[in-house]
Amino acid sequence: MSESTALHTPPAATPRAASHAFRDARTMAGRCVRLSTRTPDAAVVSLVLPVMLMLVFVYFFGGAIRSGTSVYVTYVAPGVLILCAGYGASMTAVGVSRDMDEGIIDRFRSMDVGGFAILAGHVAASLARNAAATAAVLGVAFAIGFRPRADAPGWAAAVGILVAYVAALSWLSAAVGLLARSPEAASGFTFLFLFLPYPSSAFVPIETMPGWLHGFAEHQPVTSVIESLRGLLLAEPTGATPWQALAWCAGLLALAVPLGGLAFRARTA
Repeated sequence: MSESTALHTPPAATPRAASHAFRDARTMAGRCVRLSTRTPDAAVVSLVLPVMLMLVFVYFFGGAIRSGTSVYVTYVAPGVLILCAGYGASMTAVGVSRDMDEGIIDRFRSMDVGGFAILAGHVAASLARNAAATAAVLGVAFAIGFRPRADAPGWAAAVGILVAYVAALSWLSAAVGLLARSPEAASGFTFLFLFLPYPSSAFVPIETMPGWLHGFAEHQPVTSVIESLRGLLLAEPTGATPWQALAWCAGLLALAVPLGGLAFRARTA
C-alpha cells in the first residue's frame, strides 16, 4: 500500500473506539436527563398526563363498558402504558430538533462526539423518563384495582417488551427530530405515535370497531405489543404474540437507527 493510499484509508473500528462511543453516549444521556430536570413543567406533564389518562379512561369511560370500572382498569392499563411511551417518544423528537436549532451539535462535533452518541443519549433519556412515567401509571393502577397475576418470568418478559418498544419508538422519534425543521414540526410529526394506540386493542376490543378497521387494528405493531403485555401481566396464554411484538420492535430499530445516522450526516454536512 502506498503512503498516499494509507493516509486516505479510514481507520477500522476498534474496541477502543467503540468504548469511546458508549462513553460519549452515557455522557449525552446524563446531559439529556439533566435538561429534563431543568424544565420541571415538561417533567411534571410527562408524569401527570399518563396518570390523568388512566383515571379518565377508567372512571369516565369504564362505566360505559359492561365489565365496569373494576374490571376495565385491568384491561386498559397496558394500553395506557403504550400511550405513555408514545408521549415520551414525542419529547425525544422535540429535544433532538431543539439541539439542531440551537447549534449545540456543532460544539459536540468539535469535541469529536459522534452522531450515534448524541442520538443514543436522547434515547437513553427517553427510557429514563418512560421508566418514571410507567412507575407512576402502575402505582395509580394498583391503587384503583389493577391486579396482575404474572410471576417473575412474566414480569421480566413484559418489561423487556415494553423497553424494546420504547427504545424503538424513541430511535424513530430521534430520526423524526432530525428530519423536522423546527421543534414544533417535530412535535406535529410524532402525533402518529400518540394516535396509534386508539385503533388497536388498547381501550376496547377490536371486535367492537367497524369491520373496515379490523384488518389494520389487528395487524399494526401497537396491538401485538399491548396484547403481549396484557397476556403476560395477567398470566394468560399469549401464543406467538410476544415474538411478533419483538419482531416489530426489531424492524422499527432496523429502520430508525440507519435513518437517524443518514439524517444526522445530512443535517451536519
